[in-house]
Amino acid sequence: MRRFIPGAALLLLGLCACRNRAEKQAPPAPVSLSLIAVGDILMHQDVKHAADLDPNGFQALWADLVPMFREADLAFGNLETPVAPATGRPGVPFQFNAPGSLPAALRASGFTVLSTANNHAFDQGAKGVRETLNRLRAQHLVAIGSGEDRPCAESSQIVERRGLRVAFLGFTDIFNLDLNRRANEPWVRPLDLEPALQAVREARGQADLVVVSLHWGNEYQHLPTKRQRDIARSLVTAGCDVILGHHPHMLQPVELLEAEGRKALVAYSLGNFISNQDRMYRADLFPVAGGDNRDGAALRVRFESRQDPDGRKTVALAEATIEPLWTENNWGASAGHREIRVIRVAAAEARVREDLDRLSDPLEGPKASPDATLRKKAILEKQEYLRTLILRRKRIAEIMGEAFVR
Repeated sequence: MRRFIPGAALLLLGLCACRNRAEKQAPPAPVSLSLIAVGDILMHQDVKHAADLDPNGFQALWADLVPMFREADLAFGNLETPVAPATGRPGVPFQFNAPGSLPAALRASGFTVLSTANNHAFDQGAKGVRETLNRLRAQHLVAIGSGEDRPCAESSQIVERRGLRVAFLGFTDIFNLDLNRRANEPWVRPLDLEPALQAVREARGQADLVVVSLHWGNEYQHLPTKRQRDIARSLVTAGCDVILGHHPHMLQPVELLEAEGRKALVAYSLGNFISNQDRMYRADLFPVAGGDNRDGAALRVRFESRQDPDGRKTVALAEATIEPLWTENNWGASAGHREIRVIRVAAAEARVREDLDRLSDPLEGPKASPDATLRKKAILEKQEYLRTLILRRKRIAEIMGEAFVR
């Protein structure tokens, strides 16, 4: 006996079948991968002293950024110091050494990849290179650009995240002390263009994305040289997706380059992440350029991986933004202990504006600070601090590019 199905039901079944077919044919949602990168992690004596004085150690010095690092799939920084307390000497000016607690603090903060190819890599000799690598490895941190021997230093490090393979390569164009001697001894990878281009081509064949760290450029200059721009374009043509530059201790522009339809991002210098430089700067006493060494940037890069109808995977740059950073430094304060902190400028601006609104409110102000004289002083101090933050944010946008700065 045939069962009768009303026309409305047939129509409904037909619509469901069409929807099911459409759902099956819809392309999969893109996979998104995020990278955050900052510049020089400098271990000046006062930076180490500030960490010693805080119960939370080094992590307290950049606590404002820890959520950002942890949320990213990959977080990069230039470790401009050996970590060799066992085999090296105590750090002195221009010859650094970090305590053994630093790698664990970096890992706990969310860092995953660190460049160890820079002009301070050999500050504690070849033994210091080896000890640094061992200590980073113990904390599951990926070091790029140096190795226990030349083959290790000159191999790309591939990190997998969200089903994507990201190849990291590190080079330095500057040596304070070049102890590269024998291929079977600790080695720091120099920036030689032709081998670098070949390394990028090889990495391109092994990974979905290629990130190159370069320690290069002129110190205390805001513009890259023509040679740097030529090198950047050659690396992008060879297959590089991101160039992360550092060394000048100042910020430099970010730009997009294109090769064969593929967009790549070049950050010529991410400046200092943490340091004791420009410690005497005050916005009310110095020109704005006097604080340039305390400016920093957190570069956020997001890539999307899509599946083409023919099954081919395409990974492309989807977004690039810069979050301005500022190193607070209480050098010369008449009271209190030594404090050095890296903050996110936009978040600090918002907090200060809220404080000013509350202190200036006829009802809320006396509740927050009953003494009128002290309240007026607090308002003036916060207004000056807000002015500093605004100046630094505008300065960073001017140097790195308004289009990238939030």
